[in-house]
Amino acid sequence: MLELIKKNPNYEWINLQIDCTPDESKILSDLGVKCFSNLQSFNDTAALMQNLDVVLSVDTAVAHLAGALGRPTWVMLNQYALDWRWLLNRDDSPWYPSAKLFRQPDRGDWNSVIDKITQYLGWWKN
Repeated sequence: MLELIKKNPNYEWINLQIDCTPDESKILSDLGVKCFSNLQSFNDTAALMQNLDVVLSVDTAVAHLAGALGRPTWVMLNQYALDWRWLLNRDDSPWYPSAKLFRQPDRGDWNSVIDKITQYLGWWKN
């Protein structure tokens, strides 16, 4: 995520991670990311998500919550731990119609994922 944020500084980034350490918060804050340390529940996170243009996540509860809420959700998936929930060979989800999947083409290749998301960000909102 840090590389993606660094590559796209012209967007407003919001951290939805509830267990962010002080060191992680400092790194994110230095990059201009807004951190909400008062998120205590899925209700708090859901309320914040309602005000975001798109939720970008790896396969975490945040991705599933955003998808269940019908929020535009972009999920970064690796090639190592493929999960049945995301199926294979597709970039959408039958369970979350608002979700877009960004898969690594090769194990460990996050640069391709970052490049593709950067391209989509340019189409999404300039």
